[in-house]
Amino acid sequence: EVFERRDPCSDDAIASRAFAAPDSVVSDAVDAAARAAGAWRATPWDERCALLRAVAAGIGERHLELAAVVSLETGKSRTESILEVQEAIDLIEAYAGHMEENEGYTAPLNSFVEGERNVDVLRPYGVFGVIAPFNFPVALSIGMASSALIAGNTVVFKPSEESPSTGAALGEIVSAAGLPDGVFNLVHGGPDTGRALVDDDVDGIAFTGSAEVGREIARKLQDGAYARPALTEMGGKNPTIVTESADVDAAAEGVARSAFGLSSQKCSACSRAIVADAVY
Repeated sequence: EVFERRDPCSDDAIASRAFAAPDSVVSDAVDAAARAAGAWRATPWDERCALLRAVAAGIGERHLELAAVVSLETGKSRTESILEVQEAIDLIEAYAGHMEENEGYTAPLNSFVEGERNVDVLRPYGVFGVIAPFNFPVALSIGMASSALIAGNTVVFKPSEESPSTGAALGEIVSAAGLPDGVFNLVHGGPDTGRALVDDDVDGIAFTGSAEVGREIARKLQDGAYARPALTEMGGKNPTIVTESADVDAAAEGVARSAFGLSSQKCSACSRAIVADAVY
């Protein structure tokens, strides 16, 4: 079924269209990710980092194009969109850097018996569902997906139904970077597609969105024979504290930009200002 994303800056224009994945397609994607999980887990961590750095390079090559699509679908300013795409590149570099600095998170442990060797090793879970929001459709999508992939998990990625073209472009870039088949899978759709992904045989979920949905996901992943990880980034109540010694003009501008940028539709938006009486 085709669904439409209306242009948020126009009353009558359509920004993008996509096909909503039925439950059977979601299951096919999870199955593909599960089949690929063993080989991807066994891929040396430095090779995984190199492949994700190729994704970062691909994002950089299409930087302005991606920013334009983000602005079209979300309505955010071109400046914000350009910075967001750069954030996605920076996130991949940060996660790959963490893996490299910690040598794949394999660390020797003390041994207390002769001939004994103890090693602490970070292991992937398997298949991660990644459910991304509309407001940072490149940075948050890539942030969640790349961290899972670098750590050795395979991914089924559902972009927001409000930014399907952005999600499709990311899928093209990941595919062009040369990741093995089944390691990264994309399904489009709204709440029904997201629910089908959470209800399928995934080993974990990374989600950014509303508190209501995040709590529902966390409850579902705690049920069953064993608890599975639910990484849920939800809303914030972020304060700014303005002290007596503050530059009041700078504080006022900072609060306004933080509170009302992107029409306040971001978890980092300032929602409380705690101000000293002397500068109130």
